[in-house]
Amino acid sequence: MSIASNPPIKFGTDGWRGIIADDFTFANVCKVTRAIASYLETAYAKDRPVLIAYDTRFFADEFAQTAAEVLADLGWTVKVVERDCPTPVIAYNAKFLNSAGALMFTASHNPAPYCGIKYIPDYAGPATPEITDTIVANIASSSDDMPTGKNGDKISRFDPKPEYLKFIYTLLDVERIRSAGLKVKYDALYSTSRGYLDEVLAHCGCETESFNTTRDVLFGGGMPEPKGSQLIGLIDQVKADSADIGMATDGDSDRFGVVDELGNVLTPNTVLLLLARHLFKNKGQKGAIVRTVATTHLLDNVAASYGIDIYETAVGFKYIGQKMRETDVLVGGEESGGLSVLGHIPEKDGILADMLVAEAIAYEGKPLSQLVAEAIAEANGPLFNKRLDLHLEEDHKKAALDFYKATPPATVAGLVVKEVGLKDGVKLYLENGSWVLLRPSGTEPLMRVYMETDSADLESKVAAEMEAEIAKLDPAK
Repeated sequence: MSIASNPPIKFGTDGWRGIIADDFTFANVCKVTRAIASYLETAYAKDRPVLIAYDTRFFADEFAQTAAEVLADLGWTVKVVERDCPTPVIAYNAKFLNSAGALMFTASHNPAPYCGIKYIPDYAGPATPEITDTIVANIASSSDDMPTGKNGDKISRFDPKPEYLKFIYTLLDVERIRSAGLKVKYDALYSTSRGYLDEVLAHCGCETESFNTTRDVLFGGGMPEPKGSQLIGLIDQVKADSADIGMATDGDSDRFGVVDELGNVLTPNTVLLLLARHLFKNKGQKGAIVRTVATTHLLDNVAASYGIDIYETAVGFKYIGQKMRETDVLVGGEESGGLSVLGHIPEKDGILADMLVAEAIAYEGKPLSQLVAEAIAEANGPLFNKRLDLHLEEDHKKAALDFYKATPPATVAGLVVKEVGLKDGVKLYLENGSWVLLRPSGTEPLMRVYMETDSADLESKVAAEMEAEIAKLDPAK
């Protein structure tokens, strides 16, 4: 892994992340905390506490304590969690405790060398761009001096779990899940969901076997990301013991992982589809569906068949959360594994997502694989999704975006381009409901090309054509 020297502090779609001891240092944590505090001075009175939480990463608890001391020096009352904590849990408490918001130390699903920090306002969802832009603007003038450590009387510890669990149980049909007697395998992936998701499963009467439920800053040598390559052990256990479902979360528990009884890892697109159907059909709930530009259009088909609104946002749950604060949203989510639902906070929650899938099984009394097949069929699927990660330098990324904005092609792989969207990157809306999205990474030399088509053969053709055409746009050639 190459390590950059003192890269600038930038807030991406979900806070600032860096490599521990390279750019993610105590000095930079002090600087960013003071930049956040400068924003807090403009938005909140100091009679409201600032909450601080952290995930299971190396030194995350120490970084959190340092931030607490910085805020205490600045006159804020600070409440720090007793142990590592899921992001949705601290987000809920930020609202419940009428706080000035929360600082969460996490790098989510990133590898072990990374840590991160994000600010969660008192509305319990991700900070919107105007807030993060203000924080970033404050960084240059903020000191990186270590705190004095003299104001410990302003810092206290608290347990955020009880109130969160009490709230979660109001969103679940606990008795229905209990009556189903589900057999569950749960892989914590050494994440913050240990002691949370397993407790919820026990409360809901599930026969549960749990794995990797200790704190391991190296995540067992893998990554705390609930995708297929990290869930081999969970898949094996589900199949070996004929479990009804396998569950996992990412490092800070805001993303979900679901394995059906056959050992298939469900894509986030599939889970969004499944839960939209479940909440509407089985629980009689109404509200809009909100998805990002990179998320399946099968959700559009579901919205049309249910007669409900569909909204498309830029990538980043902050945009979905913003829509949730503006209108009733049945389900909002993104292809990267985050979702929230009607009545919940405007923040993604892997714990709740996993349990809602279990609830769907309990309502229907059918195997999860069958529920998935029915949901896809009812949405006129399947559709086929693919993502290319093209390694391009900055000038090549810019040239490609400029080209597709200024002179979009008339067709892609023989499909007519019906519309061009510029909500986030460049999205080509094609005939037959197919689409292609070009979206550059803001932090890496990558151009991500997402696509969705109605056949695997067409998907391969679209991928090959896009890769070839983008390669031609390299200004260095």
